[in-house]
Amino acid sequence: MAYTDILYEKKGGVAWVTINRPEVRNAFRTTTVAELTDAFLDARWDGAIGVVVLTGAGDKAFCSGGDQKERGQGGYARGAAGTPSERPMDVEALHSAIRHIPKPVIAMVNGFAVGGGHVLHVLCDLSIASENAIFGQTGPRVGSVDAGHGTGYLAR
Repeated sequence: MAYTDILYEKKGGVAWVTINRPEVRNAFRTTTVAELTDAFLDARWDGAIGVVVLTGAGDKAFCSGGDQKERGQGGYARGAAGTPSERPMDVEALHSAIRHIPKPVIAMVNGFAVGGGHVLHVLCDLSIASENAIFGQTGPRVGSVDAGHGTGYLAR
């Protein structure tokens, strides 16, 4: 799979997965989620990989959650323009790929990890935070819940 929203590199037994959308603080869209899922599945089945590192490009954000511009244009729905397939954004497949990989997954957090980005780092086995890392959920401010179920993983 050719990637547009992430960088994926394997070297020295480490799979480096970088969300590469710094212009939108590494917000994910349908394409991003599909690419992340593919990369995690590839790392899972590659016997030369012993650990996976997830990070975000740039210095402002690890991940700021879902791209609200795409969501507002109907981009999370089935068959939306620019999606890699005819299925809607499948964050549950991504969460499952991260949680069930039999290798350590490390989140290297620099800048904002909010909303769905906060859930991504919580799903990892270990989070390493830079001095300027900021963690949070934005939904409760507007009466919304964590639809990604990240809160449930905090207790595990």
